[in-house]
Amino acid sequence: MYRILITDPLSDQGIEKLLKAPDVEVVQKTNLTPEQLLEEIAEADALLVRSQTKVTAEVIQAGKKLKVIGRAGVGVDNIDIPAATSKGIIVVNAPDGNTISTAEHTFAMMISLARNIPQGYKSTIQGKWKRKNFVGVELNHKTLGIVGLGRIGTEVAKRAKAFNMKVIAFDPYLTEERAQKIGVHKGSVDDVITQSDFITVHTPLTKETRHLINAEAFERMKPGVRIINCARGGIIDEAALYEAIQKGKVAGAALDVFETEPPGEHPLFSLPQVIATPHLGASTREAQENVAQDVSEEILHILRDQPFKNAVNLPSIPADLQEKLKPYQVLAEKLGGFAIQVANGALDEITITYSGELTEMDPAPLTRIILKGALSCYLSDINYVNAPYLAKERGVRVTEQKVSKSHGFTNLITVETKTDQQVTKVAGTLLNGLGPRIVQIDRYSVDVQPEGHLLLVQHNDRPGAIGRVGTILGSHDVNIATMQVGRKDIGGHAIMMLTVDKPVEETLLDSLEELEEIETVTAIDL
Repeated sequence: MYRILITDPLSDQGIEKLLKAPDVEVVQKTNLTPEQLLEEIAEADALLVRSQTKVTAEVIQAGKKLKVIGRAGVGVDNIDIPAATSKGIIVVNAPDGNTISTAEHTFAMMISLARNIPQGYKSTIQGKWKRKNFVGVELNHKTLGIVGLGRIGTEVAKRAKAFNMKVIAFDPYLTEERAQKIGVHKGSVDDVITQSDFITVHTPLTKETRHLINAEAFERMKPGVRIINCARGGIIDEAALYEAIQKGKVAGAALDVFETEPPGEHPLFSLPQVIATPHLGASTREAQENVAQDVSEEILHILRDQPFKNAVNLPSIPADLQEKLKPYQVLAEKLGGFAIQVANGALDEITITYSGELTEMDPAPLTRIILKGALSCYLSDINYVNAPYLAKERGVRVTEQKVSKSHGFTNLITVETKTDQQVTKVAGTLLNGLGPRIVQIDRYSVDVQPEGHLLLVQHNDRPGAIGRVGTILGSHDVNIATMQVGRKDIGGHAIMMLTVDKPVEETLLDSLEELEEIETVTAIDL
């Protein structure tokens, strides 16, 4: 019998599978003191919590039989993940359970925004009857722009099509094939910003998406555009949104999330064009039951040694294999991040080839690390366990292979990415005493340390090209630390691989691409 300790309130419907499992003993004890929790955890095989219980390193250490910790929800801030990982305890969450709930809330906010429902309600219950003050707009035939077409964005798109809206979507992993299957138009971020009547964001909050919708973006939008955010606070620059509404460029905004929560006396709340809710995207009875059901199922799978998908930490692997793979872990993650940043277009396929001494061991853990490095460029909450699952969910095919030929290297990892625009190949190795190195970019041999701020310049091999690039970098106060150049033919196509001392601004990239001999410039941050 497996003993499962539940320390936060959960409905019987949510944990029904646990209650009915013949090989499980469910112990429900809520509002435990820290001392009581330490006592109860000693005999538990699994711990199931929401956000109330603090699963500290001390609690984990006291769980002598503990194999899995389940969080009935998405966030795992209340769980000490490193402590669990160091003890080989798997931590699972339930990222899918609130998909429909959040999609429906997004649509409710969009309709409320379009028809001024909150404003009309407030006026009516105050005894007023001012119909002319609340003339709205129809969704019919309007263009909805969606930034982020993951689970929730896809469900929003389905509902928009039922309302006869045209949907244009951007997602870094959206291929033309998948867009056609869903029934949306694939576009760039700029397409979404410039063509949409309504814009809704459904991306994680990452370095790339923070203030993605900013003052510059508002300037390029249609007059009268309406903005919805039920994803993460910070994707929209709230100060810029305030200014855009004040100027009349944005007709209104519906916000469920904020940069700081709770937002307090926010300037946006002084504007009648803004409607807001207190982070209610996942707040339905069904969603709460779904996350409990999902994590209950995951716990049962782990206890019964069956396949599982929603772990948020690295499961334990044999000590001898871990020791062999450990030197390659940094190389693998950097290589994944490098490969995805030099690839243009929506990712369709990744082929990972292991050569040399790596063929003598199981490289599956390295594949997970490579995928984490690649997907982390565009998604948050990526870890070594859920990376393969998220790649599959996004329609990315992953192939792993071993070959004996290693091109003179003791070990070699090659990552080939296929997008809807191109095929790109990047290879890396581990050099004794020097650490990880990128040694091949497409057909060019290089020797690049995958670290810091890098620039990949594709250009025509003409006299003075390198000097002009250096001059422009200098004029932007950007210092070059290292430089690699490669070419196949005199006067033909060539590349420069630069390491620079600070992040490269978009204006600098534009200046470089204006040079006649420059084809493309790609900034890479590792």
